[in-house]
Amino acid sequence: MSYRMDSDIFLPYGYLVPQARANALSKSSRSTRPRDQFIAWVISNWSAAHARVTFYHKLRRFVRIDVFGGAGHPLPRGNGTVVRLLKGYMFYLALENSQHTDYITEKLWNALMAGAVPVVLGPSRRNYERFLPPEAFIHVDDFPTVKKLAQYLVKLWRDPIRMRQHLDWRGGYSLHQPKFWDEHYCTACRA
Repeated sequence: MSYRMDSDIFLPYGYLVPQARANALSKSSRSTRPRDQFIAWVISNWSAAHARVTFYHKLRRFVRIDVFGGAGHPLPRGNGTVVRLLKGYMFYLALENSQHTDYITEKLWNALMAGAVPVVLGPSRRNYERFLPPEAFIHVDDFPTVKKLAQYLVKLWRDPIRMRQHLDWRGGYSLHQPKFWDEHYCTACRA
């Protein structure tokens, strides 16, 4: 049992279901309206040795990033807190603490549920595309420098029509986030 697709029992943190088999993502997650806030990052496991912390320090030189969790502003209390918080943001830094094949955690899925565009650091773009349409996320490796990524994010922020390219795909999918561990136990029993 693991997050790896090649494991005997694949237990993803989330997955998309084509619209023909389910309701499309909620209206708020498909919204192209300008959001009040630019970029958010929720992090509890802060380690200077992690690539994501190094990346954050580089990116914040060019754009403002609101940081929440153990290493930033406290999160409001309650169920679904991260998703509610992210509904006010255009982008979310879905930066994994490890870069391993298929290691795509709730960070990405929470951003999608909230309607924010995830900026991802984790496995390769190709690996993410096994789970998502290519326009569903912005991969940090798509840019030669962090500065170029920052410029692209600012350009999208200012141009709602261009931003739509990262949002229009949502009408064709529903997002499912398994309830840990209840649903995973059932998956293991069925295997």
